[in-house]
Amino acid sequence: MLDILMVVSEAIPHSKTGGLGDVGGALPAALAHLGHRVTVVTPRYRGIEGGREIAAFARGAWLGAPDARLLERVHDDGVRFWFVDCPAYYDREDLYADRLGDYGDNYLRFSLLARAALEGAAATGFRPAVIHAHDWQTGLVPVYLRERFRGHPAFAGAGTVFTIHNLAYQGIFGREVLPALDLPWDVFTGEGLEFWNNISFLKAGINFSEIVTTVSRRYAQEIQTAEQGFGFEGILRRRAGALIGIRNGVDTRVWDPANDPLLPAAFSAEDLAGKTKVKHALLARVGLEKPGQWARPVIGMVSRMVDQKGLDIIQGAVKAGLLQALDALFVILGTGTPEYEGMWRGLVKSHPDRVAVTVGFNEELAHLIEGGSDIFLMPSRFEPCGLNQMYSLRYGTVPVVRATGGLDDTVQDVDEATGEGTGFKFAAHTTEAMMGALGRALAWYGRPAAWRRIQLAGMAQDNSWEASAREYVEVYGRARERASRG
Repeated sequence: MLDILMVVSEAIPHSKTGGLGDVGGALPAALAHLGHRVTVVTPRYRGIEGGREIAAFARGAWLGAPDARLLERVHDDGVRFWFVDCPAYYDREDLYADRLGDYGDNYLRFSLLARAALEGAAATGFRPAVIHAHDWQTGLVPVYLRERFRGHPAFAGAGTVFTIHNLAYQGIFGREVLPALDLPWDVFTGEGLEFWNNISFLKAGINFSEIVTTVSRRYAQEIQTAEQGFGFEGILRRRAGALIGIRNGVDTRVWDPANDPLLPAAFSAEDLAGKTKVKHALLARVGLEKPGQWARPVIGMVSRMVDQKGLDIIQGAVKAGLLQALDALFVILGTGTPEYEGMWRGLVKSHPDRVAVTVGFNEELAHLIEGGSDIFLMPSRFEPCGLNQMYSLRYGTVPVVRATGGLDDTVQDVDEATGEGTGFKFAAHTTEAMMGALGRALAWYGRPAAWRRIQLAGMAQDNSWEASAREYVEVYGRARERASRG
């Protein structure tokens, strides 16, 4: 049994902007289920209530920060949450940015998170065996551990693991903020925090941790290339021996078609009848349930409407009239750039009987789309892990994906000769390649018995968090071994 200190900037059910929030809540729960003791440190954002005070930090004690406290709450599954309570930093409308862009003091907000996690452990006598930090917001955790807590008994033998969820976000700030971080200038080097004469929190996490992980095996390879390295490919190649890919998992407490309270009917691999009822409910919800419509395949998307998610090649298909020519219905949910939101709204106007778009996010509708669609489209330019394709597999909704990152790891391309596989993949990030994969999927949809076999193959996959959590436990052991060697 391990004592694990996990530091993350968002975690369900308390906070979430994307997949990081899912991981921040689900991975600790999976580790606790395996018998480990997990303490999660995360900001107390606006709307997070409750908790008892276990530590307090006076103004100016370090970092020149405002007064801050640690509030503790223990979940029913045994996971302990420590909330860093600092209203001046965290009591804001959004987690990271406002309508003008990223908050200008994010370097202070998340250096406080990193420092408070370690100060809290030292103050309370908690002795973690491993410290697991996530993404750039927690990149200073292993730096503070070395620079400010070296030799502290609370961290004797503790290994550090740093997980990259999306390399595109690098936590870059001007070098002039270094003194405000309470760090010496000797960490401002190529082997430390320096990145093109700026500071990168992400680089700090990569360089100072014993083990670096990312969220799929394929992505761990891709980020070492110029195409997807975002300038970090050389840094990551130098750490290749400590770089490991572990895919994210599905939170089966939330995503289970047999026990999903957000669906109007339950279904499973043993009985798919309920999926048809969910499809009818989905079409009724979005205004597409017209006589004969339900027999058409429904292509669903729940996605940010940005280039990374492949909206550029979808736009190419729309401009060429290729998407509209498919004999299918489209149900889309998400937000993004005005250009792509406008593209979908335009399709609704020109094809109101076949296209439904909801701009925004709605959890119930997201579950309806996953459960009621026949095909789920994810043509991402890059995708570190991706969760929606795994939700789709679990819900018998066949994914059509670009073969990148976690999409490539989790979807098995259907063999045209045997019909074996769980979805349809394409390699080139082009409109033509995407349309080819959609065409293949629609052709197989026209063969009901073969389509059912594809659905069932996907539903049989185990993409639960428990399997991934076991891999993390192995990684934690390796991190502790490296720490013990100094």
